[in-house]
Amino acid sequence: MRFLGLKKIDIYIIKKFLGTYFFAILLIISIAVVFDISEKIEDFIEKEAPLKAIVFDYYLNFIPYFANLFSSLFTFIAVIFFTSKMAYNTEIIAILSSGVSFRRMLYPYFISALIIALFSFALMAYVIPPANAVRLDFTYKYIKNPIRNTDKNIHRQIEPGVFIYMKSYNTTNDIGYKFSMEHFDERENLQSKLMSDYIKWDSTNNKWAIRNYYIREINGLEEEIITGTSIDTALNMKPEEFKRIENFTETMNIHELNDYINKQRMQGADVISLLIDKYSRVAYPFSTFILTLIGVSLSSRKIRGGIGMHIGFGLLLSFSYILFMRFSTMFAVNGTMNPLFAVWLPNLIYAIISLFLYRLAPK
Repeated sequence: MRFLGLKKIDIYIIKKFLGTYFFAILLIISIAVVFDISEKIEDFIEKEAPLKAIVFDYYLNFIPYFANLFSSLFTFIAVIFFTSKMAYNTEIIAILSSGVSFRRMLYPYFISALIIALFSFALMAYVIPPANAVRLDFTYKYIKNPIRNTDKNIHRQIEPGVFIYMKSYNTTNDIGYKFSMEHFDERENLQSKLMSDYIKWDSTNNKWAIRNYYIREINGLEEEIITGTSIDTALNMKPEEFKRIENFTETMNIHELNDYINKQRMQGADVISLLIDKYSRVAYPFSTFILTLIGVSLSSRKIRGGIGMHIGFGLLLSFSYILFMRFSTMFAVNGTMNPLFAVWLPNLIYAIISLFLYRLAPK
């Protein structure tokens, strides 16, 4: 620790911070697991889920997901809880009276926040995605079927110059209704257009069967109309592409998510929700620093009402932060705000609040 310039008081604060944080996380995870077991015990019994799978496939992979979900909140609670105790034990006054400035006192807090932020980023980027894949696979087998497709008016580019459209897709029968396909040449001139009642996946031949079709072939000024009741064709798309597992992007690490976003962009799909997920994996851990500064600034002085008032006001601020983040991402999903700006806006606003509270903190 000497290379970081840490003193005994710094190590004391870091131990208090990280100890309180991990204890709070451990406590809430224990409570969450107990409630989750009571809620799902009937599903486990009915589906005859093996005990080993319940423990290692589901709950062992549930823990990092849930821990990271409330990481920022419990960072905030940990800071307020032990800093308030230090303030009411006059330890803060003793530190400041010894010649240590309030800014210097923040040093061990931010080292602790850096450890938690890096821990949270590593979880979100590399640990939680494979853990979620195993957890969701268990959920699919023993709790519920998470596969869904609620998309309407599906537009995609399946290869250069080839675009398909479906009004809707039935994942149970692998049928796409009101299917059409357009071919364009290099100059973006329409060469042919196919329209049909529906398209169905033939798993035996690994081809798509197009029913009640109408093809318009265009060759300069000449056109040819072809109609039929059924035709089989190989298309550069598979039924799995239209079957989404709930929160499926949570199973992708940061590199897989980037590749998936690029692929969806090539197909002309809406990637706003994917970009929100991507940007959140950096913005969410960064909020640890902001909430730490707010927590120290709030709880470093004695106020009437004691630790309870600190925690109450702190919880109000932290929940307002989470609520504001939800609202800003909703605006991005609706297309009224840039996804990057929407994800970082709560951090920007609460960073300003944290600097204001820092100026009011005892020096």
